[in-house]
Amino acid sequence: MQSILEVKKLKKSFQGKEIVKNIQFKVGEKEIIGFLGPNGAGKSTTINMISTIVDIDSGTVLFKGKDIKKSEEEFKKELGLVPQDIAFFSDLSAYENVKFFGSLYGIKGENLKNSANKALEEVGLLDRKNEYPDKFSGGLKRRLNIACSIVHKPKLLILDEPTVGIDPQSRNNILEVTKRLRDSGTSIIYISHYMEEIEAVCSRVIIIDEGKIIEEGNINEIKGKYKKEGYESLEEIFLYLTGKELRD
Repeated sequence: MQSILEVKKLKKSFQGKEIVKNIQFKVGEKEIIGFLGPNGAGKSTTINMISTIVDIDSGTVLFKGKDIKKSEEEFKKELGLVPQDIAFFSDLSAYENVKFFGSLYGIKGENLKNSANKALEEVGLLDRKNEYPDKFSGGLKRRLNIACSIVHKPKLLILDEPTVGIDPQSRNNILEVTKRLRDSGTSIIYISHYMEEIEAVCSRVIIIDEGKIIEEGNINEIKGKYKKEGYESLEEIFLYLTGKELRD
């Protein structure tokens, strides 16, 4: 599988403490990779460096073979980020929100209108496009968050706990949207505390703890490896490797 993203020897320290320690991994084209780790493991810092939100102390992130430090604007145009926190404007309708975020990527005119409608349709909100998000349930707000992040059709999408605190219908919608995006050519890093979601959408998983990758690979192969140790589920393997709950 050809890689679209390659992370090499990534390091980051805060106040003299090393938070991310020599992390490296690849994400293939049209692949969903799960990113797992307990609170404080270094997941968010790693993702923030990849997203250019936080400066890299040392190491390299390559997107389509190019160093993102040297091609940051080009990279940002092909990156979609769905943060844990809701990120849209309550005084704009769902459609106006998606149009606004699309305009930030230089989409204009009829193309912007069509792209906004398509993104809303993708997450099942087209029939509610003229409603204001302060009237939405938590699940619908999460879906709008995703629509705002995919309006420009990113090649790499980072989903940071996209289903926290939502209803089962919206959770299923988001999982289906994630798989459809992959099938249409988007590579995805999927961060979640829900093991069943990781297993439902991801082909590979990275487990990180104390700033280091402690396991990585195909989910079924990892299960086979640790079955000999008496651990059959991904959650049991995670607890065995880290000695910690996903949420401390």
